[in-house]
Amino acid sequence: MKKFVAALAVAGIGVGTMALAPSATAASASDFDPKPISWGACTRPSLVKAGAECGFLEVPLDYAKPGGEKISIAVSRVKHKSARSQGVMLVNPGGPGGSGLGLSTLGRAVPKKAGEEYDWIGFDPRGVGESKPSLTCDGNYASYNRPQYVPTTRALEKAWFDKAKGYAEACAKNGAILEHIKTIDVAKDVDSLRKALGEKQINYYGFSYGTYLGQVYSTLFPQNVRRMVFDGTVDPRDVWYKANLNQDIAFDKNIKTYFGWLAEYDDVYHLGKTASAVEKLWYAEQRKLYDKPAGGVIGGSEWTDIFLQAGYYVFGWEDIANAFSGWVHKGDWQTLKGLYDGSHPPGQDNGYAVYAAVQCTDVAWPQSWNRWKFDNWVTHFRAPFETWGNAWFNAPCLNWPAKPGKPVEIDGRKVPGILLVNEENDAATPYPGSIEVRKRYPNSSLISAPGGTTHSGSLSGVSCVDDKIADYLLTGKLPVRKPGNGSDVQCTPVPQPVPAGSSAGAKKSDVPSVAEVKKEALAQALPF
Repeated sequence: MKKFVAALAVAGIGVGTMALAPSATAASASDFDPKPISWGACTRPSLVKAGAECGFLEVPLDYAKPGGEKISIAVSRVKHKSARSQGVMLVNPGGPGGSGLGLSTLGRAVPKKAGEEYDWIGFDPRGVGESKPSLTCDGNYASYNRPQYVPTTRALEKAWFDKAKGYAEACAKNGAILEHIKTIDVAKDVDSLRKALGEKQINYYGFSYGTYLGQVYSTLFPQNVRRMVFDGTVDPRDVWYKANLNQDIAFDKNIKTYFGWLAEYDDVYHLGKTASAVEKLWYAEQRKLYDKPAGGVIGGSEWTDIFLQAGYYVFGWEDIANAFSGWVHKGDWQTLKGLYDGSHPPGQDNGYAVYAAVQCTDVAWPQSWNRWKFDNWVTHFRAPFETWGNAWFNAPCLNWPAKPGKPVEIDGRKVPGILLVNEENDAATPYPGSIEVRKRYPNSSLISAPGGTTHSGSLSGVSCVDDKIADYLLTGKLPVRKPGNGSDVQCTPVPQPVPAGSSAGAKKSDVPSVAEVKKEALAQALPF
């Protein structure tokens, strides 16, 4: 989940020195010829309503052994509705661990009917959701009233260290798939899906971590890429330890922005007339909850996780504000619990299990706990909101029961034009990642939104962004690339909401309905 840190604290990752040769890694995928997908009826209501077809793609567990054990990838398809077809559009929502099966419906969100010219393909990556096997380690790991995130005592540090180690040990029951769930494995699945669909090239729309999957795929198989959209771009220099450190500073900044919004609407929420007053109240309530959890379940750690959503998106700001106000003024803990359960479904850990499985094995993490402690304490002093919560989120990587690999050196020089989108205060995938990927993909163009705090917010009704995406999907036309290392066009960000009952008036501020198309899958895609 999140951080930027001083150079002293993060020096020495050097992922660029650990590259796999694209020709060698791509070759093993080309040795496998998948069977065509047998399409049938879907069971998910949103897919049934959209007229989607569903099926399974059979792929090797280990692409080095294409004739060996097979696993199944759940796939959905909404076929093109126009007279002209521009091929398939694969979609990944992020995570890693986000279910993308429902995102075959995303085409209807693209303006100018541009989405109607593609067959939209949603899929659950290996280990995720309806794919088989589906990973799980401990469904109660994110249960209520967990220890305090900030390890102010040795006992707290040990409690979290043991808890994270226990989760890693529980994950060992998933067996061999843990050795074959790296991003490079998923990229090979994407190419198997291309073959099974009978396509020479794919179009691709990736959100968040999905942009990194797209980077790996396009590096390994540049000849198989037609058009790509990356929204919320992962910095390939930082996978994954440094990426998580980089997020923390950004999330701390964004939660302060949210506190400022709450202060702006103090006439509605009555939580403080200044951002600093709201922030002071927030931390005071957190301390109380560590001593006495709300309803016996929502402690200070759960409190942090509830508000983390406000650092990701402007979507849901009002719901979180109502929960904050309801707790402070009425003692309403049920609404807090409802928000927590919404992002941490009781008894379910598939998304988190896959997140850990991918991140812990894509690349080696530092194995010195002293290194982790130093880096996270340095960051915490600058950004206390999320730093230690994020550290413990990733701590299973210290004892993960599978060997790490080596990341692909991302190289987009042979890739045709791709479109990058990033709000400039996106905390989950900080803006420098888009600048770096723009450098590595010389045929790309970047749309940025100065001041915006929403993560992967394209196709949410901002016409400046969405119309350019539509033009690109219709014609391949990109915004003119400008000299230098900046964005090529700037748009307004997804707007902050104006709550009902505010003296500011009843301006339309609700998120356009298109956001609901993305919500089901993107809600499972934390932290990226």
